[in-house]
Amino acid sequence: MEGLAAPVAGALCGFAGGAVMGYAARTGRFCTLQALEDAFFAGDLRRLRAWALAIAVALVITQTAVSAGLVDLSLSIYHHTTFPWLSAILGGLLFGAGMALVGTCGFGTLARIGGGDLRAIVVFLVIGVSAYTAMAGITGMFRENVLDLAAIDLAPIGGAGLNTILDTAFGLNTGPFWGYAIALGLALWALKDAFFRATWRLVVAGLAVGAAVGFGWIATGYLIADPFDPQRVESFTFVRPLGNTIVYVMTYSGATIDFGIGAVLGVIAGAFGGAIRARDFRWEACDDARELRRHLVGAFFMGTGGVLAMGCTIGQGLSAVATLSITAPVVMISIALGARLGLAWLMEGSLLGLFAALQPPRR
Repeated sequence: MEGLAAPVAGALCGFAGGAVMGYAARTGRFCTLQALEDAFFAGDLRRLRAWALAIAVALVITQTAVSAGLVDLSLSIYHHTTFPWLSAILGGLLFGAGMALVGTCGFGTLARIGGGDLRAIVVFLVIGVSAYTAMAGITGMFRENVLDLAAIDLAPIGGAGLNTILDTAFGLNTGPFWGYAIALGLALWALKDAFFRATWRLVVAGLAVGAAVGFGWIATGYLIADPFDPQRVESFTFVRPLGNTIVYVMTYSGATIDFGIGAVLGVIAGAFGGAIRARDFRWEACDDARELRRHLVGAFFMGTGGVLAMGCTIGQGLSAVATLSITAPVVMISIALGARLGLAWLMEGSLLGLFAALQPPRR
């Protein structure tokens, strides 16, 4: 993007993609927690199918860009040669439980802000601050000195990319084949259900979000690439960027905008546009102190857990999956389990709900 400084160009790309995602979240009800709740308690897989479709689209775009030499995924955080598995699992569990307590994830929090939810502003602030604490504060020291010591060296098996691991194991050079194969399987599973195909808003939302994630990798890996002002190669994630946005607003004259900050603002703007179009923008606040407490605890869990897990439901569930990172399934399974336990705790009102959620159903 000639004529623009790399950070500004990155922010504009992040804003554009974020606006698409925010609009899809608001109008298409694209939400991770709602997808899990529908599957856990109603047996309705339509929202999960929308996620599968989004992953398929993101995979095809990202792997094609990599094959064309536009993006070097080895520069992303998802393809480091070490895998802090303990941090990923604990972080995923914390994030999932926090998501259940709040009622949405970091991405959904931004979409709620765009719809006038004042509770989400509080959640936004706590996620951002706790994320910074987990990166360089007290909880960050625990992560570095305890959890990260259990990291596994992935260099002997070719790194953290599933395609690289498989190619190394079988002595192949398949390029984007594995990504395309997984994408095809996910797309077929999503679209084979007539009920899902008839829910066109979910279909469009899945396509739009997946395309935005793929665009994010191309934007940061190619469009704004500048050897004299290198930027982080990344796509959308909504934990650390929330903290960066808070710092940017507070220290505008001494801070630099980037892709993540643009994405945060874009999601809010897109969700606002969707709320206005649907005429469902309304101011909301906590009903009582108990609800506020639940949101504060949940937001802290998400901010801390998201940093430990190196991403949220979007960062790991879409952006990392699009790179075929083997960290993604570990984190997402942990998030799903944490959400299930958190929802059980909310429904049971005690720790008994946590154990009841793990018991097989009686026939």
